[in-house]
Formats: sequence, C-alpha cells, structure tokens
Amino acid sequence: MAFRSNLLLALVCTGLAALVSSLEPAPARADGWRAEVWDPPFDYRAPSQVVDYRPAEAASRKWVVCASYPHLKDSYWMSVNFGMVEEARRLGIALRLVEAGGYPNLERQRSQIKDCVAEGADVLVVGTVSFRGLTDTIEEVAEKIPVVAAVNDIADEGISAKTGVSWVTMGARAGAFLAARHPKGSPPVKVAWFPGPSGAGWVAFVEEGFRGAIADSAVEVVVTKFGDTGKEIQLILIEEALEEAPDIDYIVGSAVTAEAAVGVLRARGLKGKVQVVADYFTHAVFRGIKRGRILAAPTDFPVLQGRLAIDQAVRVLEGTLEHPHAGPEIRMVTPETVDEIGTSGSLAPASFTPTFTVE
Repeated sequence: MAFRSNLLLALVCTGLAALVSSLEPAPARADGWRAEVWDPPFDYRAPSQVVDYRPAEAASRKWVVCASYPHLKDSYWMSVNFGMVEEARRLGIALRLVEAGGYPNLERQRSQIKDCVAEGADVLVVGTVSFRGLTDTIEEVAEKIPVVAAVNDIADEGISAKTGVSWVTMGARAGAFLAARHPKGSPPVKVAWFPGPSGAGWVAFVEEGFRGAIADSAVEVVVTKFGDTGKEIQLILIEEALEEAPDIDYIVGSAVTAEAAVGVLRARGLKGKVQVVADYFTHAVFRGIKRGRILAAPTDFPVLQGRLAIDQAVRVLEGTLEHPHAGPEIRMVTPETVDEIGTSGSLAPASFTPTFTVE
C-alpha cells in the first residue's frame, strides 16, 4: 500500500485554505483541553461529564499510528488531519494516513485497514465509512493491534478507545436552533433536509437528533435527500429538492450541503428567501456565517478531535488511558458567537495541505 498524497486533492484544499488565510494554527503544546467523557464508555446515551483533559507530554517511543479516513474530500476531514498531524509531531510518533475516497467504498477501507496491519502499524485509528460494515475487520485487527474509533461512530466490538461527539446532539443542536426560531403555534416553515450518506456511522444519529428537536415546533421536513458528502452530489440533491419542493424556507444538512446551497440559492435568485443551516462546522460554513449567508452550525471541533484521537492511541499503547471515550464540548456557532468561539480547535489553518505521513 502506498502512503502518498494526491496532488489534485492537495491543490484543491490549498485553494480552499487560501480563502481563510486569517486562520491561525492550533498551539502545538500539551495544554489541557475541555472534553466530554462518557461512563460507561462507547455509549453516547450513557451519563457524561466535562473534564479538563490533560494530553500526554510525549510518547515513550516512536510508535507508528495508521489512521484510516472515509475520505479527504472536504475541509472537515482536512481539519481532523491537521489535528492528528500536529499531535503526532508534538508527541514524537510516526503517522500514516489512508483514505477510502468516499462513504460507498467499504471494501476499499477494509483493504486499506488490513494493509495497515501488514505494514507494521502499532495502532489503528479509524474513522469508518459504516457503523457496522467493518465490525468483522475491526475484530480481526484488534487481535493484533489496538483500535481507536475516531469521529464517526462505530459498533463497540474490537475497539479500545473512542474519540468523538454525540451526533444525536449535533443534529439536535441544529434542530433546536430552528425550533427556537419557529416554536409550536407560530406560522409553519418548510425544510429540505440533507442528513448525509445513508449507512454512514453518523447519519442515523444526526437524523434522530434533528427530527427529535423539531418534533414539537412549527418546523416541517417536506423533502429529505440522502447522499455522499461530495460537493457535486450535494449540488445535484439540492437541485432535485428545489424542483420537488420549490416553496421551502430552509435548507438544512451537512456542511458541504450548506456550502453548495449558498451558490445554488444565489444562482436561482433565492438568496434571503431560503435560509441555510449546517449541522457541522467547516471553513466554508465559517465564511458563510461571517458573511450572513449561513445562519448557524454546531461545531464538534474536528482539529481537537484529531488531537484527541492521537493522544488516545498513544495512551492505549502505553497503558495510561484515563478516559476510554472522550470528545470536545459541542458549541453552537452563530453570527453572535463566531468570534468568541474562534477557529483554532475547529479549522485547519491556511498553510495546511493534506498530510499522509509524519516520520
């Protein structure tokens, strides 16, 4: 298996990063992080508390971490990548990255993960394309090296630690934002809802949270479109939704959906008539909120998730794991809170391009 960057992907992401040149990199030091931890672990419905999480000062040896992503097609996973790279460098370990190219590519991710083990990784950190689709592979890998689940939720079998946030809560935050604007008894509003790729490890949860939060409000979902979070696919789905339901008031969905929607609405003369809400936070959503084109989005701090996942992996290897299940505190980003929350824990800086190896 070749661990190498894709030139075209790097150029695309470099262009994206240039548009947010004011962003500063997160500090590469062992400061404490505010983190939510669950006990018992691996269950987002379990009781949780917020703690001051202290990352390791350094690794005891140069461990080799293999990180497997569902894709690197958007700035969300680029930001996770940045966090992992920075933490690997700070701790003094090696990092190898593979990416499956998209959520439909279960077999490709399965093959890449097996190659990680064969090429001598000490631990696997996996952001899976499917909640249960890789369970057999994860269990097989776990017989040889530890497995840390990162970002996307997966079944518990075979994992030693989990880094992430509750996507039920992420969906609920987006839904609650709309419900507060349109409470029960107020004039009804219509929503086109874009949960993401059916079967991915986060989509069912974000769907549950969003629909639960709007259940007792004046918000009605009139069209739902599932699909991969590549921008081209989301553009097609948005166009389809607008044809099927031309009188919608909101487009709500993934960060890629929100980014694509801004351009579609402008082209159709619907800017200001149809509002946009994202259910997670990226560079494009940041710009959209700052420019008044996107109303709001919860951030799960993907840069910090990347850092946490690497710290968890090292702690598993060294027997110092305190919190088997941890993730950043979710916060809602709006025009009123965007400057206060900032970007350092959420977004990769302008200078960063996808990095597939840290030696």
